[in-house]
Amino acid sequence: MDQDAFRETYREVNERACLFEKSILTNRCDCSHAERFCIAEREGVRCLSDDGQQRCARALRILREQTHFALRTHEDKAALPHGKAMRIQVGGMRGIRALLDPDAEHLEPISDVAELLTRAEQQYGDLRDMPYSRIMPHIVSYEVRSKRPRSSRRSPK
Repeated sequence: MDQDAFRETYREVNERACLFEKSILTNRCDCSHAERFCIAEREGVRCLSDDGQQRCARALRILREQTHFALRTHEDKAALPHGKAMRIQVGGMRGIRALLDPDAEHLEPISDVAELLTRAEQQYGDLRDMPYSRIMPHIVSYEVRSKRPRSSRRSPK
């Protein structure tokens, strides 16, 4: 299946795309509202909740606004490069989890994005009122790929 046909089929099948698709497909996050699907050996994620998708959109919009300086992004609405999108999604959720549950293991995957954002709204009233100065270090320090030392190449004897 060529890329154009895939994109068209993807849009038809996935009428409510999960905004955390990148982090869910890389197993850094999960969500009770997410449902995986396959098209031509490729995987996608749809959101099963209108309210949940709106909450996620609001959270990601606020996180993106808060990270302009730290991630050196512009204020335009263009799609972010994969690495910066992952930093906002995974680092942002880890930062919010650290606010709500300071004793949690912070390197573990996020078990439920929807539940985490609902708890944040309950505790802070509005997602804009969270202390982003305490979330930002998690976004900035998140590394998309773990750096592995390169093995030295040896020629066969």
